[in-house]
Amino acid sequence: MSKALVTDFYELNMAASYLRHDMTGTATFSLFCRRLPEDRGFLVAAGLEDCLSFLEEFSFDEADLEYLASIGFGEDTLRRFRALRFTGDAWAVPEGSIIFANEPLLEITAPIAEAQLVETYLLNQCTFQTTLATKAARCRIAAAGRIDLMDFSIRRTHGVEAGMAVARLSAMCGFVGTSNVAAARRFALRPSGTMAHSYVESFEDEFEAFVTFASDFPDQAIFLVDTYDTMAGVTHAIAAIRTLGLEDHAGVRLDSGDVVDLARQTRQRLDDAGLGSVRIFVSGGLDEHDLARFVAENVPIDAVGIGTRLGVSEDAPYIDTAYKLVEYAGRPVMKLSAGKSTLPGPKQVFRSPGMHDTIACRDEAPPRDGVPILEPVMTGGKRTRRAPLLAELRSRFEDQLCDIPERALLLMSPAVPVAVTSDRLRALSDDVRAAARAIGSH
Repeated sequence: MSKALVTDFYELNMAASYLRHDMTGTATFSLFCRRLPEDRGFLVAAGLEDCLSFLEEFSFDEADLEYLASIGFGEDTLRRFRALRFTGDAWAVPEGSIIFANEPLLEITAPIAEAQLVETYLLNQCTFQTTLATKAARCRIAAAGRIDLMDFSIRRTHGVEAGMAVARLSAMCGFVGTSNVAAARRFALRPSGTMAHSYVESFEDEFEAFVTFASDFPDQAIFLVDTYDTMAGVTHAIAAIRTLGLEDHAGVRLDSGDVVDLARQTRQRLDDAGLGSVRIFVSGGLDEHDLARFVAENVPIDAVGIGTRLGVSEDAPYIDTAYKLVEYAGRPVMKLSAGKSTLPGPKQVFRSPGMHDTIACRDEAPPRDGVPILEPVMTGGKRTRRAPLLAELRSRFEDQLCDIPERALLLMSPAVPVAVTSDRLRALSDDVRAAARAIGSH
């Protein structure tokens, strides 16, 4: 099924008007985040690979055209839409990269109707996936390499597609597994999970439930101990572990109550029983702030399942992205609206050591020690390279994580790095602003 109609209605109207009036000049649109959400010191770029797939496959099928005819589009427009494909170029920040406000995630250069029609889908994917990746990164930072993280979000995400994205992006940012089996299969991730309270409740005896489950799945013997009385559950888990000889690879899971206190009590009981290798898993409405507390207070927790608050990025469920025309037919343009002004022309971002970024014109020379972070990813409607492996994205994220200024990593009230504008781009902005004001005054 075509995705061409995954767009706002006004995009179709504008594209039809461009085509009707033979406006086929090349346009560049820039997709960026105006400002970071509260308590975010950085963003993790994501969504690019889905955007490139969409651009490569973009077309209207006959069912699309029949529908457009039914809502008033004329035969001449439908004929033009039938032949339309995305034939343009794209420059982008690779997925897994760290970015800041006003820096382009993606720039599209194509005949204006093509570039206009793809706006909605590109914004949707970049906004949504960057939001999720950033939330996952915060969890990764808070865990400080001391707690294994697993994605438990699929049952609470806003749709199955969202759940698949969370699994992929959390793995990119350092999570070690997911409860989402379909995502584990698609992305070659480790499926992880334990049991539900319903399993324990279905037996007349908690110990019997534990032994039965572990007999069936000895390599997945993680016992959910809080169905009734948590410490009694730990006692039953210890008995089951000893009965089946699972001392070296079993675990217990806490899913309710004061998990800090319960984890400490559980660790003590396990150690007293000579089960120092048995791991403690916790879950239940947790996020990066809980992880930071576990680490700061040295709570004996080995692994955490992060669900709802990750899957919907609960504290910052969106970012303020925009997709704006910056050049048409060789003429740089900009928007002057209060609080929403834009920078004209195709751009590049040069990054110097310490993540000191400069937003510049695409074709200008880099500052000393600056390296470009936007890459050509599509030419003539075709990718310029293969889709990267998830392991490559994870490696990129980990490498860049080490370079983020320490104060930008703070979970609350971070010091947010601000990119500067190059002298040349600033001069261009002044010229275009003056010309735009002259046009607006007529």
